[in-house]
Amino acid sequence: QVHLVESGGGLVQPGGSLRLSCAVSGFPMINYAIGWFRQAPGKEREGVSCINKSGSSTIYLDSVKGRFTTSRDNAKNMVFLQMDSLKPEDTAVYYCARKYGSSCLRSADFGSWGQGTQVTVSS
Repeated sequence: QVHLVESGGGLVQPGGSLRLSCAVSGFPMINYAIGWFRQAPGKEREGVSCINKSGSSTIYLDSVKGRFTTSRDNAKNMVFLQMDSLKPEDTAVYYCARKYGSSCLRSADFGSWGQGTQVTVSS
């Protein structure tokens, strides 16, 4: 059974950092790109980052470029999202998902969603 489980969210002050983790099981993670998405209250889910199968290529939402870094450890079936210089507008529930389609930041091209982890950036 396919499972993606996010962890690492929490409350952080503006300018702070968090590292999210996505634990993958039930399928060979090395065969899939993995994406991170977020959804704030009242807003649509948006793609934050995407990492290819080997981890050699990444894509980011413009607003997080230079602040967020995604990585993966295929031996441990883990994907990570390092978030630095956090801003209040980064507040959202963050999800990881497995890429099925062709677009790296479009939620319709992803599935096997995790349950999400809450990130709140506030002073």
